[in-house]
Amino acid sequence: MSDSLSATLPLTRWQGERGTYHLVTFTGPEAKALAGRALMEKLETGRRRGFGSLKVTARIGASEWRTSVFPQKGRSEWILLVSRTVMRAENLAPGEQAEVTLTF
Repeated sequence: MSDSLSATLPLTRWQGERGTYHLVTFTGPEAKALAGRALMEKLETGRRRGFGSLKVTARIGASEWRTSVFPQKGRSEWILLVSRTVMRAENLAPGEQAEVTLTF
């Protein structure tokens, strides 16, 4: 299994009760790869991380940060939150494509 995963995904704006969030959503083969990685970690450690999340180092352009990706309950999707700091540094706006690399 690879130690990284890359995809070009649209940056989405989501309005929640506590504020506005910006995120990218991994679907299809990328989501399956993340689910497989989460299962492998669960088998290795004997436990699952909070909310089924995976710790990753995320990179968009020159911006890199340590964070987690989260599975969406009942869907084959994984979410990565993108901060406004990263959006400003990479000159990204909602709806634009972002090339995202996750390293495990």
